[in-house]
Amino acid sequence: MSNATRFFSAVAVCLALAAGAHAQRPRTVDTQPPPPGQTTNAPKPPRAPASVKAKYEGGAVGYRKSDGTLNFDDANGRLLFRDKTNKELFSIPYKSVVMAWPDTHSRTSTTGHVIAGTVPYGLGLPALLMKNKTRYVIVRYQDPDTGTEGSASFKIGDKDMLYSVLDTLGDKAELTQRGDAYVRRKQTSQTTPTSGPE
Repeated sequence: MSNATRFFSAVAVCLALAAGAHAQRPRTVDTQPPPPGQTTNAPKPPRAPASVKAKYEGGAVGYRKSDGTLNFDDANGRLLFRDKTNKELFSIPYKSVVMAWPDTHSRTSTTGHVIAGTVPYGLGLPALLMKNKTRYVIVRYQDPDTGTEGSASFKIGDKDMLYSVLDTLGDKAELTQRGDAYVRRKQTSQTTPTSGPE
């Protein structure tokens, strides 16, 4: 085994051990949610524009992935998705939205894959750490036509825009914020107990 091979093997082992030690560090968990009505110190995102560039990624039955715009149609009380030709594909009534939350997927970039595959002797392996983040708004809703629950996923490139869309949808659909998510609280029945015969 040559000195260069030993050196790079030692570096690879050290990196693997460091990554393992980093993954094993203790994590703190907040076990108590803030009391209802208590607001966090985070500033409220700005209002989203009426139309936001987005890519529909799936979830609504009968529709394929498509680039287009996500629109707040306040006149009809719905969240509307239009394709690139401005043709209306589908809509979700605000009152049907059950939950909405952000999601992020991280994957190795194309450049990282190319470098890792072309540089010899494993020297390109650190390139696999080159990651792209993809951000999504997930909307869970009660389908008004079938009565079943579904969820639609929309890719939005900009993090600030994603949170603006979520906050605006939360307000329009009258949802309650829970962390980064917005949920529709279950309505409790307001019945008064009746007393039996006396």
